[in-house]
Amino acid sequence: MKLRYLFVALAAMGVASMSHAAAPVLAIHGGAGVIKRDMSPAREKAARAALTLALQNGYAQLKAGKSAVDAVAAAITVLEDDPNFNAGRGAVFTHDGKNELDAAIMDGYSLKAGAIAGVHRVKNPIVLARAVMDRSNHVMLMGEGAEAFAKEVGGIDMVDPSYFRTEERWQQLQKALKEDAEKKPHADVETAKHFGTVGAVALDSQGRLAAGTSTGGMTDKRWGRVGDSPIIGAGTYANSGCAVSGTGWGEFYIRTVAAHEICMRVTQMRVPLKRAAAEVINQEIPSMGGNGGAIALDANGTVSMPFNTDGMFRGWIGADGVPHVAIYGDEDDGTADPLPTPDAGT
Repeated sequence: MKLRYLFVALAAMGVASMSHAAAPVLAIHGGAGVIKRDMSPAREKAARAALTLALQNGYAQLKAGKSAVDAVAAAITVLEDDPNFNAGRGAVFTHDGKNELDAAIMDGYSLKAGAIAGVHRVKNPIVLARAVMDRSNHVMLMGEGAEAFAKEVGGIDMVDPSYFRTEERWQQLQKALKEDAEKKPHADVETAKHFGTVGAVALDSQGRLAAGTSTGGMTDKRWGRVGDSPIIGAGTYANSGCAVSGTGWGEFYIRTVAAHEICMRVTQMRVPLKRAAAEVINQEIPSMGGNGGAIALDANGTVSMPFNTDGMFRGWIGADGVPHVAIYGDEDDGTADPLPTPDAGT
């Protein structure tokens, strides 16, 4: 009897979960801050295709009975490989002309997590973050140490740093450096507001949740700056009742511990997921001067994708197996609550 009460107490805090059959759900994002006028038709088509493929690959893991962690890693890997997103190939450049990659993943069932920061040669940072979680006694590794770990454990694809370079990202840096020299503010919204991240959250058939995030950070960043994405609780968090991946101005997500804050409101305060996510993303962070978005998922399969920018690359897939993809703020992403049906006599 005492064990039963202990389990109930732990579950209420979001650190324990009963295994139960659930309808698998996966949600993803490819970064907030999208502005319609800056998007060419070709890039929009490519981005939608990549989001769809990420959903399909991740959901295939869930349908095969694999874990939420497997689904998150599979979905994020697709986005890391696509140059249209600021993660993996296509990551932005630092002030010194390098690509510094960060990633994190968390298993909500066990509360295990892995993260890496500031790597230059790891093809898929989310794969290394998972290796840190599964194959080490640590949570976060950084820089050369993280890459040494990757080589030691094996099975992690390493590439020459030139693999990550794209001309678009290089020109973004050149523009930012020129603005720096002229002491002008950055004109590019993505550079000025530090947008650009990919992430995923998943619920598997056993009712287990997971979250993951991967990023190249911010254009023109200096001094080894690390944002919220690899920090457990800030940009990435999952427990038994909630999973969150954020995207936006990382300093504000760190200061608010945004991902953890959303999940604590859900699992401890019993606030509905959509309300909890909206309060943090659309109220608390903007009130401090920050902006961005997030994807969130609860144990019931409810999806929330709030953002306070013009757009956010986003998508989800559920029981019907149909990918739902959206980019702009005025675009229906299928997560809005249906309007109540009027009474027949009114």
